[in-house]
Amino acid sequence: MAKSLRSKWKRKMRAEKRKKNAPKELVRLKNVLSKANTDVLMNDVKDIATVVTAEKVKEKNEMEVQATEGDAMKMDTDLKRNKKSLLDQHGQYPVWMNPRQRKKLRTQRAKKGKSKPPKGMAW
Repeated sequence: MAKSLRSKWKRKMRAEKRKKNAPKELVRLKNVLSKANTDVLMNDVKDIATVVTAEKVKEKNEMEVQATEGDAMKMDTDLKRNKKSLLDQHGQYPVWMNPRQRKKLRTQRAKKGKSKPPKGMAW
């Protein structure tokens, strides 16, 4: 069973959600364990994750913030995207946009360049 397109899609999306949430869960687990200060729990979890105390995490975050503030040069790898037409610098639409939306925006852009003839009677 479970071979329909719907179930395949749901399995795929659940796997992506697990991947996305894994770092958050790990950080949350580490924070709980560091606040508990019980060595019994720490020893059980050490083989799964490295346990860091809250002070060390705060120090590391402070050092990262200082490093980013000191970084004057950032790499310019982000695509420049027009907010209105959603086109990037190469004239490409975003990956998530479906063809129907692309076609709609393309026709809107085409209409802007053309002017309509005036309404009324032409004598």
